[in-house]
Amino acid sequence: MKSGSNKENRMIRKRFLTSVLLVLLAFVAITVATVAWFSIADKTRVKSMSLDIKSDSDLRMDLNAHTQFEDYVKKISFEQIAERMRSELGFDMTTTPLEPVTTSDQNIFTYENGTVVPESKGAYLTFTLHFMAETDMLVHLNREDSESGANDGTNISSGNAGLPDAMRISFTADGQTWIYDQGTTDTSYELFSLKANTDKPVLIHIWMEGTDPACTDDLKAADYAIRMRFTGESK
Repeated sequence: MKSGSNKENRMIRKRFLTSVLLVLLAFVAITVATVAWFSIADKTRVKSMSLDIKSDSDLRMDLNAHTQFEDYVKKISFEQIAERMRSELGFDMTTTPLEPVTTSDQNIFTYENGTVVPESKGAYLTFTLHFMAETDMLVHLNREDSESGANDGTNISSGNAGLPDAMRISFTADGQTWIYDQGTTDTSYELFSLKANTDKPVLIHIWMEGTDPACTDDLKAADYAIRMRFTGESK
């Protein structure tokens, strides 16, 4: 009887150890799954943003649609974009912090718990750019400078080295979406095409990707600056 009891005790201990191991493994899995998301109470603010077109005299853009090419511009300032946010969405992007969100379609954005985030909350940025060209062309988002030392290529910068890797910028036009991820090695992104003297609206989203491994508590209160350089290739 004693031998049987010892055997039963060993089996109980084995089951207990197995259960503890499974619980620990489950805890590790949960920890790994959530470590990428930093607290939504922490703040990541816009430092500056510029949208610039270089070396292409026949490609221009604006925040509004026009019928004449001459009404478009080659550069849009941070202040113009901030004012558009205030007038259309009701928040000040210079004081409203970005929050970590995620999306599967670059249209609906959610928090880690699945709650849908309205664009008016300011947790991510969204606005429309209108493009026009004097000739048919393909538009590229270009990371390369227009000339040596110009420092005008597309870039996300921050005092926190990890922040640019956690940010995403998407461009949606003609039912297609392209995503800029600074963590890749691509230097030029072929985006959309333009017909001569025809306005093209392009919806832009800028967000902190909560599922990115770089999106951790290390990014608390970080500032960032965004520069976009668009170039055109005649068709």
